[in-house]
Amino acid sequence: MNDATSYTPPDVWSWNKESGGGFANINRPIAGPTHDRDLPVGRHPLQLYSLGTPNGVKVTVMLEELLQLGHRGAEYDAWLIRINEGEQFGSGFVAANPNSKIPALMDRDGPQPVRVFESGAILLYLAQKFGDAFFPTGGAQRAECLSWLFWQMGSAPFLGGGFGHFYAYAPTKIEYAIDRYAMEVKRQLDVLDRRLSEAAYLAGDEYSIADMAVWPWYGALAKGQLYESGEFLQVQQYTHVLRWTNEIAARPAARRGRRVNRTWGEPSSQLHERHDAADFETWTQEKL
Repeated sequence: MNDATSYTPPDVWSWNKESGGGFANINRPIAGPTHDRDLPVGRHPLQLYSLGTPNGVKVTVMLEELLQLGHRGAEYDAWLIRINEGEQFGSGFVAANPNSKIPALMDRDGPQPVRVFESGAILLYLAQKFGDAFFPTGGAQRAECLSWLFWQMGSAPFLGGGFGHFYAYAPTKIEYAIDRYAMEVKRQLDVLDRRLSEAAYLAGDEYSIADMAVWPWYGALAKGQLYESGEFLQVQQYTHVLRWTNEIAARPAARRGRRVNRTWGEPSSQLHERHDAADFETWTQEKL
């Protein structure tokens, strides 16, 4: 095993240089705002501030699924937060999410706005707000749904901040780090594949917020759309994950949700901001 560099940690770590890599310009060891900037507010009670990364897609898919079910109160404004430009460190966004990560939701359907941050918390909040939509009402399936939801929250950092960072974004390729996280990501895919060999969806027979949480990360990975790592990880062998991935990708609400706050890829796959259902059509017409 040959690492690109030899490094001995100092007795006390200090922030005296950029870390390098794809996100060096926004990495810092302190919290709080870097500049004053109020968040825009649209006409709907639900105001989402996000970007079309996997964590952002979880919430836009949920909102579109709620609208597909006929919950008119789930209409929302989705505002673009450009994390590469540090917009998540504006004072308004930090007030909505003190952790300065997308997505953040403000629910203005009441006398006082309610802030909700962390994507899993937003999914649970919306499910409960709309009568336990996509959330089993009790018993073993509810426990299964919660277990897989929290599985995703605990597992995805190994995929994103672990494998994704060292494989795709780190300034140097470190064999130990890539091997360590590739092994863990393949183990996670095997965990999912085994579960989906025995059930249609993660919580059982019904599509739920657990699927909405896991699909944007592991569905994209299984389709070779994450970090251009499909061949490296041999993702095609996880046939049950692929079956599940394709079924969710065919859902109209999932297709719409995946476009919201997306700023890369084919123009027809993007919708930078969403303020009305008609935006899906007008944006496509404007960009093509």
